[in-house]
Amino acid sequence: MKVGIIMGSQSDLKVMSEAAQVLEELGVEYELTVVSAHRTPERMFDYATSAKQRGLAAIVAGAGGAAHLPGMVASMTSIPVIGVPVKSRNSIDGWDSILSILQMPSGVPVATVALDGAKNAGILAAKIVGVTDQKVSDNVEKFMQDMKDKVLTSANEIETDGWESKI
Repeated sequence: MKVGIIMGSQSDLKVMSEAAQVLEELGVEYELTVVSAHRTPERMFDYATSAKQRGLAAIVAGAGGAAHLPGMVASMTSIPVIGVPVKSRNSIDGWDSILSILQMPSGVPVATVALDGAKNAGILAAKIVGVTDQKVSDNVEKFMQDMKDKVLTSANEIETDGWESKI
């Protein structure tokens, strides 16, 4: 199973590439493309309605401004959609994107991560894939253990060497 990563425009690529990077690290196959809810609605419709047949386990959808892409895609597919609000140049500090993705009507859920939180969206998508793919599940568990080890190493260094040497 693979994950779809879509964004409203190429200007979102800097943020959305973080989802691709973490999926690669976790051994999850993905596809990445631009699908605009407003400028290419037919493309969005085709992408969403064919996602399950193409073997996608989840879709990570990033959008800025009015951010309709994640919700519209979620309304057209039964697979999970993870929305990434993107702080774009025409954004109101990202709040327009956050609220557009977060405040979905009943019956059309979109899992929503933090503003510009594509890395977390990729991790969540990998966890979804990991439900049925043991290798991906093992990779996610190792990723989590590595984070834990890094924190414990930092704590030990500060406690042993003092905080002054870490600034």
